[in-house]
Amino acid sequence: MKRLAIQKNLTNWAVHCGYKPAAHHRLLIEKLEAVSAGKIKRLAIFMPPGSAKSTYASILFPPWYLANHPMDNVLAASHTLTLAERFGRHCRNLVDEHKVVLDIELAPDSAAAGRWALLNGVEYMAAGAGGAITGYRADLAVIDDPIRGREDADSELIRDKLMDWFRSDLSTRLKPGGKIIVIQTRWHEDDLSGRLLAEMAAGREQWEVISLPAEAEENDPLGRKPGDWLWDSDPDYRYGELLRAEKKVQTARNWSALYQQKPTPDTGNFFLEAWLKPYTTPPDRATLNVYGGSDYAVTADGGDFTCHVVVGIDPGGKLWLLDLWRKQASSDEWIEALADLVIKWRPIGWAEEAVQITSGVGPFLTRRLRERKAWIAREQFPTRGDKAVRAQSIRGRMALDGLHVPFGAPWYPALRAELLSFPAGKHDDQVDALGLVGQLLDKMADGRVRKPAGPNYDIPDTKAYQWHDMRWDEPGMIPVESSVKLM
Repeated sequence: MKRLAIQKNLTNWAVHCGYKPAAHHRLLIEKLEAVSAGKIKRLAIFMPPGSAKSTYASILFPPWYLANHPMDNVLAASHTLTLAERFGRHCRNLVDEHKVVLDIELAPDSAAAGRWALLNGVEYMAAGAGGAITGYRADLAVIDDPIRGREDADSELIRDKLMDWFRSDLSTRLKPGGKIIVIQTRWHEDDLSGRLLAEMAAGREQWEVISLPAEAEENDPLGRKPGDWLWDSDPDYRYGELLRAEKKVQTARNWSALYQQKPTPDTGNFFLEAWLKPYTTPPDRATLNVYGGSDYAVTADGGDFTCHVVVGIDPGGKLWLLDLWRKQASSDEWIEALADLVIKWRPIGWAEEAVQITSGVGPFLTRRLRERKAWIAREQFPTRGDKAVRAQSIRGRMALDGLHVPFGAPWYPALRAELLSFPAGKHDDQVDALGLVGQLLDKMADGRVRKPAGPNYDIPDTKAYQWHDMRWDEPGMIPVESSVKLM
């Protein structure tokens, strides 16, 4: 009875082998079982490094699959034959160790890790992605980690060769009704998986896709809340702790691609990578004129983000992105966040879209800002239908002098991804917020050179200022009364 339960249930097999499937493993197991049952013919699995996707899909699954399909050949491929053979060795050893439970047995001459057979003649073959596959026909192909690293991912020649291998070598070696599983950490928008997804969007071969980011976003397949970390409940493995540490040291490009499974273009079409100027420490606040802008999502459950941005202009006219707040939130939450930013940065002006603010939340926003003494001159701009037109002003300024960005900020990877995928990306709220700030450009003044302290100067260090008692004559208008006192 126990043997039958293990043969028919992949979770039982994993536990029998000493593993404890986490939530994302259980989702993966569900899809792998559907492949075994013939309900899924094409499965793509995208998960971060270290999430044990290969353990379940490339090591545990093939022996279990052979126990359920004792007449099917399996082909396993990876970026190098060495890696493919390593997976093959694990699979062979599991078959040999658990032959009674699986009810399958290795042939006596099956010593090779890269190609072995069962007593009934069924074979397992390992191959390097890009290498020739001759004299072999498979019922199941498992492609795990077909790209070796960043250098290969960035090479169009290598990407072309890999796609050609997939179509000319691997696909042609499948028997009728054969199944394919692709297991990958995403490297590039045009990698093998990216091309397969593009073909699917064009109506060609359809794929079942599991894409799990390290840090949850909206509509998470596991039901996580945005910001929750993958596999964060295991006190022994401490994977969530590892992910949080990696986010601090990875480049925005690597984090977005390898960990969030959202590769972005190298340069972008509308905003260029070269326009983003990384910084660790911003200029002295005394030298900056600061402005802000918001793209509001009026409803909390509409799938849209509210985004507030704060931008400073230095004496040379260069732009510095100082702060950013972005969340799918109700109006009361994002209004408090806006007030926090205004109190923190004391911007000169704030840009917002007219249609958003007149849809019902405007009076509450004005009242709450007044209650919190978050005094700011807000200016509404008319809605423009074309989002690229809305972003043109900030784009022009960035093209001239760039936008200095805090590359270590936790929100920077998502910003970079959105900028470089604009206007084709799923979200554009951060671009819209920057675009609204850009529409203030004609009214913006450059920052000022800080004068040295001394008896001959009337203006001391900005840290000695306390701003207070600024108020509006009417909501949304320039403050008509303000005062400054020295500490």
